[in-house]
Amino acid sequence: MKSFTIKQNDASQRLDKFITKAVPLLPQALMYKYIRLKRIKVNGKRAEISTRLQVGDLVEMYINDEFFEAAPEKYDFLRASTKLDIIYEDENILLLDKKVGLLSHPDEGEYVDTLITRVERYLYEKGEYDPKGENSFAPALANRIDRNTDGIVIAAKNAESLRILNQKIKDRELSKIYLCIAHGRFEKKEATLKAYLIKNEKKNKVQVFDTQKPDSKEIRTRYKVLDEKDNLSLVRVELLTGRTHQIRAHLAHIGHPLLGDGKYGTNAMNKEKGGYKKQCLYSYRLQFSFTTDAGILNYLNGKAFEASDVWFERAFREGSL
Repeated sequence: MKSFTIKQNDASQRLDKFITKAVPLLPQALMYKYIRLKRIKVNGKRAEISTRLQVGDLVEMYINDEFFEAAPEKYDFLRASTKLDIIYEDENILLLDKKVGLLSHPDEGEYVDTLITRVERYLYEKGEYDPKGENSFAPALANRIDRNTDGIVIAAKNAESLRILNQKIKDRELSKIYLCIAHGRFEKKEATLKAYLIKNEKKNKVQVFDTQKPDSKEIRTRYKVLDEKDNLSLVRVELLTGRTHQIRAHLAHIGHPLLGDGKYGTNAMNKEKGGYKKQCLYSYRLQFSFTTDAGILNYLNGKAFEASDVWFERAFREGSL
């Protein structure tokens, strides 16, 4: 038997969600069976899988020891790089300037050195994160950016902040502004584009159409041309909907693929500009615009943060692209 006392970072979770993270070796089917048979109890009583846990609740598990994973003596995240570009930090969140080439989360090709493992190492070495002291929570990213895109990523230091941020992002109470360099000169220097997008999961690529198709999702993209040089445009973009590869695919669809984008642009166009392989897209500005209560994060309302150095903007204005 093993018991867990629910702490602040575990509170408000459903019982089944907590168990899945706290006892990852326990198969889901067995978990449901043990809850039903009262071999998993909350405060000494039978509970439902949907029971919401509160601070101070006692979760008791009368199950085999083999399902309880011993805490590792060494943590994989300690092998991650210590390099972090921090734009802002307080007791609840970190705002990070993620660079091209760095994954947000581990994948099959890179497990150790990612943005989130760097965050875990940073907070662990600061004494703000102790894996042994947590039942189910680890620092987490509230948003993510593709490997080949630069930009601001939010990391939550505690579960309450993560829950609030996830909801605010879902409700579009955070606005992200992008800078990019696109091929060509835009006929309209400022506009809001509307189209429809379909994602091909296997190819990790999307298609954009002017008319609605089966399984398509509406996309809306607002842009403003800030400067033009040669046959390139420096463009400010705001996403009014947030879809996979939306900026890249939408601008390519109207004939203005991003400089350095080999997926939605063409190698021939990039070769004309020196063979660019580094995509010129940067999520450079983040603004908190809460319209509903944000709990412990209310102090962020109305605040905006920017990356201090967008490499291609500087190069564009200097004429050194």
